[in-house]
Amino acid sequence: MNETVTRKIDYLILGGGSAGSALAARLSETESKSVVLVEAGRDLRQATMPDNIRARYPGRAFIDPQNVWTALQAVFSGAKTRRPHHAPRLYEQARVLGGGSSINAMVANRGAPEDYDEWAALGAEGWSGEVALEYFRKIERDVDFADKFHGRTGPIPVRRLPPARVSPFVRAVVETLKLRGEPILPDQNGEWRDGVFPAAIAVSDDGERVPASIAYLTDEVRRRRNLTILTETHVRTLCFDGLHVIGAEVERNGRRESLTAGETIVTMGGIHSACLLMRSGIGPASELKALGITLRCDRPGVGKNLMEHPLIAVSAYLPAEARMADLAEHHDQALLRWTSGIEDAPRGDMHFAIIGRTAWHEIGQRMGSILIWVNKSYSRGEVRLRSADPHQEPIVDFRLLSDARDFSRLKEGFRKAASILSDPNLRRMAGTVFPTSYSERVKKVSAPGLWNAVQLRFLARILDWSGPLRSFVIHSVITLGISLDKLLGDEEALGEFVGNSVAGVWHASGTCRMGAADNAMAVTDGQGRVYGVTALRICDSSIMPSIPRANTNMPTLMLAERIADIIKSEGAR
Repeated sequence: MNETVTRKIDYLILGGGSAGSALAARLSETESKSVVLVEAGRDLRQATMPDNIRARYPGRAFIDPQNVWTALQAVFSGAKTRRPHHAPRLYEQARVLGGGSSINAMVANRGAPEDYDEWAALGAEGWSGEVALEYFRKIERDVDFADKFHGRTGPIPVRRLPPARVSPFVRAVVETLKLRGEPILPDQNGEWRDGVFPAAIAVSDDGERVPASIAYLTDEVRRRRNLTILTETHVRTLCFDGLHVIGAEVERNGRRESLTAGETIVTMGGIHSACLLMRSGIGPASELKALGITLRCDRPGVGKNLMEHPLIAVSAYLPAEARMADLAEHHDQALLRWTSGIEDAPRGDMHFAIIGRTAWHEIGQRMGSILIWVNKSYSRGEVRLRSADPHQEPIVDFRLLSDARDFSRLKEGFRKAASILSDPNLRRMAGTVFPTSYSERVKKVSAPGLWNAVQLRFLARILDWSGPLRSFVIHSVITLGISLDKLLGDEEALGEFVGNSVAGVWHASGTCRMGAADNAMAVTDGQGRVYGVTALRICDSSIMPSIPRANTNMPTLMLAERIADIIKSEGAR
């Protein structure tokens, strides 16, 4: 792996996340093609992975400031409430080789086949559920299933937690759901159905996280003479000859450098890919001109169509016998996929993640949760540049719940989760049930450090010893007076809580959407080629025209594998 690039590059990949890592590995399989991968964060290798990334319990990796863009903030709620709360909050996006796969929850789900049929219906030619399945099979090594839905030789290991290692709380919730008539099914990545499933997670045979930078950029791949990986290298702007992209200007070691390429592929994710295009003069003309950016190509869709899965939660205090025994174990252990009551609801448009532990600290160990999210959301936000400065983070406004269908479904999900955790069958495994959200206050007290650990340990002891006063302590200290009974008994209060507490689940997507050439809001075609310029492609979650019913990491890898095959076939002509 060379640190100096003096030759012309065949493929310049800007962004070393899941998509960038996969593309670099696949494109460098052709020995005659030179590939350079650029990543702003630090390198990540199997031998030197930090413990908080290596661990199969993921609750520490994303809160480590060394792993994320620390200045990136977002406004989440677009719900119409009586007292709207629109203060921006930290939005953790990875800044390390491997991207989101290095800090995420390692959940390996795919979405419905209809999600990818929908991409085609929205103008992304070449996509379908069948095409997506082909590439989902290619990326995975499923250790539990060998059938038409699964691959056995891919780079990403996928497994389900053995029943004996599932926490008592999660087992009890699953049993309660069974008693309430929900089907118990073995494989969430098989036939698309509603039901209760063990969570599929991407964990190695040794019980460790497998980031894309480890799965794809193996030691053998890194030894290829035609592959160069530049980490701690910040991309400033694209470089042009007219409307032909000839590479990019980057900054590393305090110096600027131009990298010249035959084709440039942007893989900087659902937020930063759009930012790079806009800084480079590709985007909404009026917005760019107002910032003094020279317009090269008026594409009004750049930065628009921002999508996420809106999240809220209901939690319960866990008595000692209900807690996870192994604190190194993965916490996301089961899920419920279900269809909402809105008119014409798509199948499985709602998702419950059943969590045996909510955080790394001792309070988190005493809380089990149902995380509720709208699995097929309709609200759309936007990303706008704050300035032309490549080091300044953009304005990110998700406008979650701005579509009334999302708002009503998240409230429906909240009621359903509250009913489940309050079920008499759970009385022995779930104590006080209360509403929760991932607020700035929660983030602050959950930050790693001795002082937080001491405070939270003290509060944990109080909760254990408080007996009949436990509900009072929880509602006084944790929820600050907000109770489940109050929310369920007052529709306006529930709307205020859900509308102002909603968060995302780190599934930013859609800001450079695929679409037909005659769609003014489309940014790329179905192969990721950017309209209006040449030799520029985007390959990451930003090109998804609609959000899949899934955590977005596996769909992003699927997308990257397909586009890698397309690029290689073009290069072979």
